[in-house]
Amino acid sequence: MPDLHAQSWNETFRLILSKKVLALLLLGLSAGIPYFLIFGTLSLWLKEAGIDRSTISFLSWAALGYSFKFVWAPLIDQLKIPVLAKSLGRRRSWLLVSQCWVIASLLTMAFSDPQNSLWLTTVAAVSLGFAAATQDIVIDAYRIESADSSLQSMLSSAYIAGFRIGMLLGGAGALYISDWFAGDGYSPVAWTIAYACMAAAMLAGVFTTLVVAEPVSQRREVVASRGDNIRLLLGFIICAASFVLAFVFIGQHIVDAKPWLVEIFNNKALASFLVESSRLLASIAFAFILVKLAITVQLVPAAVVRRSYVDPIADFFERYGKKTIMLLALIALYRMSDIVMGVIANIFYVDVGYTKQQIASFSKFYGLFATLAGGFLGGLLAIRYGVYRVLLLGAILSALTNILFSFLATAAADSTLLMMAITADNLSGGLAMAAFVAYLSSLTSVSFTAMQYAIFSSLMTLFPKLLAGYSGMVSLAIGYEYFFYLTAAMGVPAVILVLMLQRSLPIKDDSPP
Repeated sequence: MPDLHAQSWNETFRLILSKKVLALLLLGLSAGIPYFLIFGTLSLWLKEAGIDRSTISFLSWAALGYSFKFVWAPLIDQLKIPVLAKSLGRRRSWLLVSQCWVIASLLTMAFSDPQNSLWLTTVAAVSLGFAAATQDIVIDAYRIESADSSLQSMLSSAYIAGFRIGMLLGGAGALYISDWFAGDGYSPVAWTIAYACMAAAMLAGVFTTLVVAEPVSQRREVVASRGDNIRLLLGFIICAASFVLAFVFIGQHIVDAKPWLVEIFNNKALASFLVESSRLLASIAFAFILVKLAITVQLVPAAVVRRSYVDPIADFFERYGKKTIMLLALIALYRMSDIVMGVIANIFYVDVGYTKQQIASFSKFYGLFATLAGGFLGGLLAIRYGVYRVLLLGAILSALTNILFSFLATAAADSTLLMMAITADNLSGGLAMAAFVAYLSSLTSVSFTAMQYAIFSSLMTLFPKLLAGYSGMVSLAIGYEYFFYLTAAMGVPAVILVLMLQRSLPIKDDSPP
């Protein structure tokens, strides 16, 4: 393998224009488009259609697929799509199916009207959530198998850049189109055009899938019978259906206890957190019990479950031994500082005195370009100096830039200060994320690419998001200035873990020049 660290900066920059980087940019675009169309854009559409707030909140569950995609990731690793797999290959066939699924869901949403057929909008939104999460699983596996670890940082940068642009299209782009075609009041036609345009934009990903080459994977092929594959699929259906049923029906009894909890704790926010956490845990437990029962009666063979779910986890522990705990801790904590701060950022801007126009201009426009620049800078630096060095730099900068917001909290509202803080924060965030995605990619086994990376990406945001639920309460208790200092301190464990792992667990092709 050539020594990429010995290449000139000219040769390193030339990698940005390579076909693989361009392909990941377009696939990232395809992955980013649906993201806001399930979250913010859909909420605004429903609000404009006159749907009540509780129903809009209920529909946020359509995005649960992103949080639990590791549950069906083994299907992507184990199952081949009939006919398509022979002509396109395993990864490209799954990519094409997931992208067509996203387009079909978007078109169904486009031609539904929440005022008259809310059920159709709901079904299409849930379908879009699972389709988009499936596409994410396949793109991650495709990216990891497309190139060796020395190029993963650049491919990660391209994917993140494409994803951000796709998010901009699905967010601001869809809203702009809807506003352009809307008259006075609510216009279903305007939303139809907006979502149909987003479905058309997905063709960039479809075209990319059809022209790129299938990655040459060194994965261990598992020959499974059609019956085993059907049973694996059946196990997933049982798991998903039981979770949804428990969340809707059993969960309602838990929600009914909320007034009682508010009275006990005298804190509505804490009661809401306890209710939603209990609801989620009860639903997961119910799904687990039913799947366990299905395995016991051999409706789903234990050997299939072991191969699909247990073996990928066991493989990770076997390969890294005692260092596994440190790795899992780093994965869970690396983005802690960013995510906890990010949840409260927009509220902070308003409270300090910045206008919505200033927030939109700096966070969406300058922030986007800073993130893209940071991502590609992170990729280039990782190729030149090694992933660990950039991982460490990203962890330090992500923590330090939070201190800038402490200064904002004590200063008068100033657009220059806001622009500098957001630019620095997004630049460091893009750099850190590019290196971190490349690092996670290096940890996966070729035999369980989709499953292991899906677990990593879920763990990466799970703990920070849970902790971020308390950010409002903490910022009220100690004030914004000390809250941002606290989020900066949350980045210290990640810095320590990177230093420890850099010494004890070097990455292949990550040596300095």
